Amino acid sequence: MLKILPIVFGIIVIALSTYGLVTRDYQFNFLTIFFLSLSMLTLGINAYQSERKAYGWFLIGIFLFLVYVSIQSFIFR
Repeated sequence: MLKILPIVFGIIVIALSTYGLVTRDYQFNFLTIFFLSLSMLTLGINAYQSERKAYGWFLIGIFLFLVYVSIQSFIFR
């Protein structure tokens, strides 16, 4: 399950990014960043479970930062 989720989140990120680039409508950037953060979380959990703990914590830290940026983008748009 944790191997499928980053692929699904990646497809969502690519779709939202393509929509923004084609239409020049960037109102969904916060969703793009949010789904990118969820992808980082699943990759971080996978890395942590496969005994690469430092890399796992690094990716979880990136997840927290991206969630913060996504919330800020949603509030101040």
